[in-house]
Amino acid sequence: MADHPAVPTFDVKIQTKALLPHLEAAVHRVLVSGQYIGGQEVQKFEEELAAYCGTARAVACASGSDALSLALAALGIGPGDEVILPTFTFFASAGAVARCGARPVFVDVEADTCNLDVHQVENKITPQTKAIMAVHLFGQCVDMEPLWQIAERHQLPIIEDAAQAIGAEYQRKRVGTLGSIACFSFYPTKNLGGFGDGGIVATNDPDWADAMVSLRNHGSRQRYFHEALGWNSRLDALQAALLRVKLPYLDKWCDARRAMAQRYDKLIDDLQLQHLLRRPGVRSFGRHVFHQYVVRVLSGQRDALREYLLKEGVGTEVYYPLPLHLQEVFRPLGHWRGNFPIAEKAATEVLAMPMFPELTIDQQRRVMQVCADFQRQKLRLAA
Repeated sequence: MADHPAVPTFDVKIQTKALLPHLEAAVHRVLVSGQYIGGQEVQKFEEELAAYCGTARAVACASGSDALSLALAALGIGPGDEVILPTFTFFASAGAVARCGARPVFVDVEADTCNLDVHQVENKITPQTKAIMAVHLFGQCVDMEPLWQIAERHQLPIIEDAAQAIGAEYQRKRVGTLGSIACFSFYPTKNLGGFGDGGIVATNDPDWADAMVSLRNHGSRQRYFHEALGWNSRLDALQAALLRVKLPYLDKWCDARRAMAQRYDKLIDDLQLQHLLRRPGVRSFGRHVFHQYVVRVLSGQRDALREYLLKEGVGTEVYYPLPLHLQEVFRPLGHWRGNFPIAEKAATEVLAMPMFPELTIDQQRRVMQVCADFQRQKLRLAA
């Protein structure tokens, strides 16, 4: 390894250190209260998150995956139903659909953004279709205007999988208000990251919200009386208190990520890396919050570049190496390689560069300089 400090893919310790006195005060507040499940901290966090998104209600739960399951259950989706969603996303999106007994119906993605190709959605709708899941990948919104029109024509609810996109906007509307119901994750590396697992569902529909409050607590509205088959998916009061400390900083952190993405873009241009790296596609219709800065590595060099970056102490990640339609667990759905060519090509090219709000300019320069060194070596060997 070269004699340079390592650049991690993500570093949660910096943010924690900066907020430590406030976080410790929040922990102390919960410990002294003796209320560790539910209570005032969870209720206030739900209210604050709903206000941030611009929705009437928010229902906290144990994880982003459970948020998806709660949304599907509140919509009454189950065996025999179908949900349309992109094949290029984290497994939880389709996993939640399959676990409730419904069938995931996959759609290919846009080549530049890797988001759902909304123009392919309508052809997938059948009498069994009960919802469309719009996954806002890497921090950028799906193109919602045509999706709204499709959903309205077919009277279908839109579920926003906004696990990677809290704070993002579409036509000045914030994620969480772009569909019928929206699901968020507070996994530690998210733009609003907790200190363990956590999630929340936002909606303007009071009936769905009330149903999810019951479902997350074993289907119970009144203790020991159960009206539905729910499960245990409560957000701990400690997590809620800690997330309340971080929420007021979210927009500042998202702005920092956007500035870093612009610097990465400029470095790619300045170092003439256009033949090696393709910058992320950014749409003009909204605010991209760059949960990840994901480039496309051209000419089949992704794995070699990643190995070289690792050797030089630069962390990277591949989101995602295998589309959902090719996952072993979904083999019974009958998909084959070649069915969704854009997603399959993306899986061989995508590479996430280090991205977190405290990433320094020098670290970004180091990342792209290592890419430039790799490119020079390849050109020299080819000469």
